[in-house]
Amino acid sequence: MKKILVACGAGVVTSTSAMNKLQEELANRGISAAEYTLGQSSVAQVESLANDYDLVITTTQYDNEAINTPVINGLPLLTNIGVENVIDEVVNKLGL
Repeated sequence: MKKILVACGAGVVTSTSAMNKLQEELANRGISAAEYTLGQSSVAQVESLANDYDLVITTTQYDNEAINTPVINGLPLLTNIGVENVIDEVVNKLGL
C-alpha cells in the first residue's frame, strides 16, 4: 500500500479539500482506496513526516532538499486547472 501525505498551510481545511479531490480523481481512474492511504499535515510538519510516506503533495510551494520523498505541487487539486497532470504524476511516481 502506498502512503501519500497531503499538506497545506495549517494542515486542516485546504489539505482536506485536496485529499477529497485526489480520492475522487484516483477513483475515476479505477484506483481503489485500498491501494493507498492518505495522511494530512501542515507544510511545517512535512520535513518530520516525509520519510514515513511514499509521496508528498503540498498546496503551496515547498522546496526542501532535506527530504528524499518526492514532492508534487497539488494546487491544481484546488483550482481544477491542471488536475489531470497532477494525477498523472501521482500515478507515475507511485506506480498505481
